[in-house]
Amino acid sequence: MKWLFKWCVRLVLLLVVAIIALLLFKDAVMKAVVEQRIRARTGMDVKIGRFSVGIFSPVVTLEKLKLYNRPEFGGTPFIDMPELHVEYERAALRRRKLHITLMRFSLAELTVVKNEAGQTNLVSLMAQPGAKEPRHHARDLEFAGIDVLNLSLGKVRFLDLKDPRQNGALDLGVKNQVFRNVNSEGDVFGVLLMIWVRSGERVSPVPTEGVLYRLSDQKRHQR
Repeated sequence: MKWLFKWCVRLVLLLVVAIIALLLFKDAVMKAVVEQRIRARTGMDVKIGRFSVGIFSPVVTLEKLKLYNRPEFGGTPFIDMPELHVEYERAALRRRKLHITLMRFSLAELTVVKNEAGQTNLVSLMAQPGAKEPRHHARDLEFAGIDVLNLSLGKVRFLDLKDPRQNGALDLGVKNQVFRNVNSEGDVFGVLLMIWVRSGERVSPVPTEGVLYRLSDQKRHQR
């Protein structure tokens, strides 16, 4: 019996050490997993400064995410996201509903690139199998709204690798703007449309409208 007691004590100590190690290194492990999945789904290189998932609190925080275009689009930075902070309702998640109580979304820069073959990185990304066919458990989640959305949006750049004269930029100029009760995907679209309209007068004096037209036209033909 003495040896059995010692074995049980050692097993308990081993489990405690394993749990402590998991708590200490879980964020680093999760960050590596998220980076690997983004690379697999998009074909783009990605770097994440910090990724944190709360164990005892329903909070997910991602900081300093940088996503880079594929070589055919010059390998330039695609997305520069300083922060994505999400607080959600656990009870709703158990019912397969995504109810976000607070979201802080900060996007410093988004770069739309048209390569020499006339393709754009956004349309190419949407054509990826991972973008069209999300995993089953993600499809099952029902969006149940965002109570408070704190939004910061910087610049949208347009690069034409074949004709640099078409290059341009749009400064959205949104800093910590708060929206409440964003309850549907239509509400999200409405928020983005309102920001786009308000930022119209900050467009740089280059022919970016042609870039936007060709982007939407190309997407329409690929449907």
